[in-house]
Amino acid sequence: MLTVVLDVGKTMSKLTLWEGGTLLERRTRANEIVAGPHYTALDSDGIEAWMVTTLRDFAALGRIGAIVPVAHGAAVAVLRDGRLAVPPIDYEQNPPSARRARYDAGRDPFAATGSPRLPAGLNLGAQLDLLDDLHPALLMRGATILPWAQYWAWLLSGIAVSEVTSLGCHSDLWRPAEEHASDMAERRGWAALFAPIARAGDAIGSISPAMAARTGLPDDVRIHAGLHDSNAALHAARAFAEIGEHEATILSTGTWFVAMRSPGPDAAIRIADLPEARDCLVNVDVRGRLVPSSRFMGGREIELLSGIDTRRVDIKPDQPALIAAVEQVVAAGAMALPSMMPGVGPFPSGSGEWVVEPEDPYAIRAAACLYAALVADASLDLIGSRERLLIEGRFAEAQVFVRALASLRPDTAVYTGAAHNDVSYGALRLVDATLAPPSALDRVAPLDIDLSGYRDLWRERIAGLAVAA
Repeated sequence: MLTVVLDVGKTMSKLTLWEGGTLLERRTRANEIVAGPHYTALDSDGIEAWMVTTLRDFAALGRIGAIVPVAHGAAVAVLRDGRLAVPPIDYEQNPPSARRARYDAGRDPFAATGSPRLPAGLNLGAQLDLLDDLHPALLMRGATILPWAQYWAWLLSGIAVSEVTSLGCHSDLWRPAEEHASDMAERRGWAALFAPIARAGDAIGSISPAMAARTGLPDDVRIHAGLHDSNAALHAARAFAEIGEHEATILSTGTWFVAMRSPGPDAAIRIADLPEARDCLVNVDVRGRLVPSSRFMGGREIELLSGIDTRRVDIKPDQPALIAAVEQVVAAGAMALPSMMPGVGPFPSGSGEWVVEPEDPYAIRAAACLYAALVADASLDLIGSRERLLIEGRFAEAQVFVRALASLRPDTAVYTGAAHNDVSYGALRLVDATLAPPSALDRVAPLDIDLSGYRDLWRERIAGLAVAA
């Protein structure tokens, strides 16, 4: 029996087909943003059409028994009368400043929700507030609010559920220590509209007859509730003996770099100890436990620094040349200062600039990776990361980045895993908890060059930021 994982990210959607832990097929689609009369929206229709076509292709490859949806945490769907009521808001949409100020005044304190005040629509509550303003009758009795991963579970099954890794992802809507909706969500009436909570691994039902007909899948395919993508990476990481239930941190890399500290058995976690103003937050794992986390938009920043039209920093044939360029970058004192994406990350007040921008294309990309490593190092310190670090996702193959991070954190055992399948493997573990890891972890060797002086200079230059290292 085969399993499908649907992974709806911010910039890309992926469908993978698995037999046990063996990948049989992988399809991807670049996501589009749709301009609307009031806000930019996610391309839910386009993703759905692509998903249906791809599932039809997968159905011809073998008997599929289960589908598990995974999605980024900053999107929400509202259902009315059995359909999507309005297009889901793109989280980079900025609400009117006066509206946002009123919303901020009603938020629960960070110590209660673990949700920092984030820009644009990165707090799900801010998206619901904008919808309340634009469509006053929308979020009333008869509506159902679904996190993004569970929207896809509903589309496939016709059954609406919520789930805690999604509700607890910097949403302003959840109090993770108490495991219930935030005071604001209760007061605004939104909590009453949340679909019933299911566990991420729960099979909530079978594929709906309509979707079975559209995809050619058998009518007994199980649809699972699904989960937040970074939490899927965390769930995958815990299958490795090196990580397990030990004190460890998982750094999931893509458009966002999300560091999630999996505390050891004796660790005491207090939400109030995290620096809210530096993009720290609390996630909730599949068992409902608190996960201190920090984030920055690392993938986007690397693209901006290296040039979107240049070759990617993780291209395998380029790795020796990129490693060789590090010495030139360090010797020249070439470096980028945070933040290329102001308002997020550990240095949200920084405006971002080059100091001695390299001219050589390899040196530019190497310097961009060193920048990402320096910011990641600062983010990891903020959540008390120690002992073990697993880097997963696309940038696990960027050797300058991972080896620089190993150099900057000599007391931490740094590992990398398979670059493309960790989120999918975490989803698969929900279906089969005994599934063995797809490959061994690789221990990362530090760079041959000492980066301590380079880091000291970088920190000295950012000391004037409103929020310093």
